[in-house]
Amino acid sequence: MFATESRPMRVFALASLALLALFGVAAAQTGDPAREAVILKIDGPVTPANAQYLAREIGRASDADKELIVIEIDTPGGLVDSMKTIIKAMLASETPVATYVSPQGARSASAGLYIMYAAHLSAMAPNTNTGAATPVELGGAPSGENPFEGDRPGASDPEDPESPASTEEGAAAEPADASRNDAPASASEADRAAPPLGNQEALRAKIINDSVAYIRSLAEERGRNADWAEKAVRDAASVTSREALDLKVIDMIAEDLNDLLAQIDGKTVKTAGGEKTLNTKDIAVTRVAPTLIEKILGFIADPNVAVILMSLATTGIIIEMWNPGSIFPGAVGVVCLILGLYALQVLPNEWLPLALMFVGAILIAVEAYTPTFGLAGLFGLMLFGVGMYFLFPEGFRVSNIVIGTLVGAIGTFLAAILVAVVGSRSHGPMIGGEAIRRREGVVDDWNGREGWVIVEGERWRARSEKPLHPGDKIKVVEIDGLVLVVKQAKAPGLLSGLAPGAA
Repeated sequence: MFATESRPMRVFALASLALLALFGVAAAQTGDPAREAVILKIDGPVTPANAQYLAREIGRASDADKELIVIEIDTPGGLVDSMKTIIKAMLASETPVATYVSPQGARSASAGLYIMYAAHLSAMAPNTNTGAATPVELGGAPSGENPFEGDRPGASDPEDPESPASTEEGAAAEPADASRNDAPASASEADRAAPPLGNQEALRAKIINDSVAYIRSLAEERGRNADWAEKAVRDAASVTSREALDLKVIDMIAEDLNDLLAQIDGKTVKTAGGEKTLNTKDIAVTRVAPTLIEKILGFIADPNVAVILMSLATTGIIIEMWNPGSIFPGAVGVVCLILGLYALQVLPNEWLPLALMFVGAILIAVEAYTPTFGLAGLFGLMLFGVGMYFLFPEGFRVSNIVIGTLVGAIGTFLAAILVAVVGSRSHGPMIGGEAIRRREGVVDDWNGREGWVIVEGERWRARSEKPLHPGDKIKVVEIDGLVLVVKQAKAPGLLSGLAPGAA
């Protein structure tokens, strides 16, 4: 009786356990994932490689509903398109994104400032700086003249004694401002009176205005200082971490990552998915590195690596042209040239120093082919070094140690060529009758004072003042028409192996 009643109960218990297990699995699948902060990094110029890395990982973290994304920044700037790729991913992220300029001594200049302004939360380590966001065109730096500060007809110069401003001072300036605000027609007349901008100035003005509008929109979205952001674009203003906090450019200063997570805990931010309150206490931290290809491309997009690649390309191609058929130097040179051109494509550079490097490379090649005893090579080496130094704008400058090492290596290469050329001109004739003098040979057949000898693999008729025998070693003294004048060669001494042979 007991067994009969317990069987349905056991079936019921097993069914209940199965249902609980199913509910448990469903709850695990639909419940909140483990709290995790994803740490990404920008170390070096902002390039397509690290833009792809950051955009991909930000999207993955957002799709996985991670608690927080932290981007550690140490950059001098980079490409606008790559910067916008990163910012678009940040703005579309449903997971809050925090930027952190670190470690101490790092910077977040130019493109880095825009990325900081796009972040939901922005922090800096002590002794760091940010700013200098004036756009620089690829292929050349700006002229240095602000197109918005040009003199207009009728504009007064406060330092000019004949200027109206010098006599009326501020009294005249205030009504002018008032009339400009109250009478739009007079302002339009002043604008029509202003000289039109040239093509370069107009392009420069469009770039700056676009950059100002872009960073102001980011500042307004995140509630940061838009006026200082505009100043950073127009005037390349820079600030330290403490100044940035006072100006409301950033939200906090953090000693390290743990301090950053502690300060962020409990803050509420607005993301693409709505408002979210961060819970970063005892949160798990996961660092995500770029792929191998992205690391390689990021390594190449370094000013020091770029000039090394261009130097190797120049040297390899010159060696291949100097010694056709060697293949390896030429192949290495072409590969380095392709990689170097990629680096120049993603780094802001100036065309004039690049032209100087090109002319320097040509002069180095001229020295290798038609030696001028170092004059063309030395001048080309100087041009190449100067071009390397000024190739990239301030903030991207090549290390002086790298320039010195490259110039020294190329100079050593030219010196070796010069020594080889001088050495090739110092020996005697290599062919003809004069070339046989002082050569040694062996007697092949002899009769009295005349006979036949073998010299350099050739059989010559010879004569000697003393009788010789077949097999004797001889040395050529003179050549008389087609007859060699020879003498018996001395037997080698014990130290003859240390003495250089006659050429």
